[in-house]
Amino acid sequence: MEHSSFSIADILSNLQIGALNDMQQASLETNSTSDAVVLLADTGSGKTLAFLLPLVRSLKKNNNVSQAMIIVPARELALQIERVFKSMKTGFKVTCCYGGHLRETEENNLKEAPELIIGTPGRLGDHIRRGNINTAHIETLVLDEFDKSLEEGFEKEMAFIIGSLPALKKRILTSATEALDIPEFVGLENPTEINFLKGEKSPALAVKMVNSDDPDKSETLFRLICALGNRSTIIFCNQREFVGEVSGMLKDKGILNVFYHGAMEQQERDAALCKFRNGSSNILVTTDLAARGLDIPNIRYIIHYQLPHTKETFVHRNGRTARMEASGTAILMLAPGERVPDYISPAPEVITLPDTTVLPQKPDWTTLFIAAGKKDKVNKVDIVGFLSHKGMLKKEDIGIIEVKDFFSFVAVRKSKAGATLHLIQSERLKNKKVKISVAK
Repeated sequence: MEHSSFSIADILSNLQIGALNDMQQASLETNSTSDAVVLLADTGSGKTLAFLLPLVRSLKKNNNVSQAMIIVPARELALQIERVFKSMKTGFKVTCCYGGHLRETEENNLKEAPELIIGTPGRLGDHIRRGNINTAHIETLVLDEFDKSLEEGFEKEMAFIIGSLPALKKRILTSATEALDIPEFVGLENPTEINFLKGEKSPALAVKMVNSDDPDKSETLFRLICALGNRSTIIFCNQREFVGEVSGMLKDKGILNVFYHGAMEQQERDAALCKFRNGSSNILVTTDLAARGLDIPNIRYIIHYQLPHTKETFVHRNGRTARMEASGTAILMLAPGERVPDYISPAPEVITLPDTTVLPQKPDWTTLFIAAGKKDKVNKVDIVGFLSHKGMLKKEDIGIIEVKDFFSFVAVRKSKAGATLHLIQSERLKNKKVKISVAK
């Protein structure tokens, strides 16, 4: 089979790009001599083309088999790469696989094997297990934004997928994090590193603002969350009575969220924070009670729905994001007549919201409440064993477990929760009949 003969000039012309930047040129050269490449580059620097060009070079014509796979942490990124690939007009077929829409659509697209498959770890793993993807001829693998995939907890799925690619020859890994620990399952031996990071080592907190036409800002908040997508977000209100209102409004509009304030019972508080931590809900509506001491990693957005009264409060709220090596964005919401507080300088960049709203993808996890905890001599190992053996769950279908004194919470894959609850309803945990239900 002949390899694809394509002219970079033609592709750049199709993309309406004048010339490759230094990073893209370096990637093309390095990939022509190395089959293990780590590309370190900032978001928005053109890395998509930097890995797509060498990938297209590796594809063979008239083969009618899948030859390359790109694994990404989020559906938005998968769709963005697919758009760029289609705009290149190479003649090769591409299919995008991600959660949140019908699997059957993808199954139909996969029947005639696309040369390139792009997808998120959960959905790709699902297709491979079902035999929808023939992995026998996939020789090129790109792990884009690999640091984010590890952050999001996709390690097990990625290990399964990579272990299912017997013909793999070429690996390209991209990351915006320099101090990246590459796990053994990637199989990256003596990689060549291309480093185009600007060297900003401190966490990057961007401060932005949204102007609202409506005095109560609720419609603007809804549109903002739709625009941000399914990312970990905390919405801060100044008074607890607003917390319930905002949470209820979002819920009515189809956006799953949890709320947290000082007047709640301890078990309700624990449940809300646990759901937010384990990915059963990506949105937490709260007062400044959550601005201090909450250890929740990887929060991407802080929304100041109501403006903080003091600089100290503003700083504490923002301290929930851009922690460790992660970047984050704080967004101020301004109603008509409100202005940016004096302590915020320079003036934040204004976000313009799209006219159309698309509801964010619902989380893949749900949280089960177990009415037994440390005082009942129940631990995480007991819960995993119980759900695996009695509930017939695979390890990758069990997420974060939190064991409190008298009760426990466990994240399970939403698609499996109903069947599991049915299987375990009359089973015993540590020889005791224990109430287990979806956490309220």
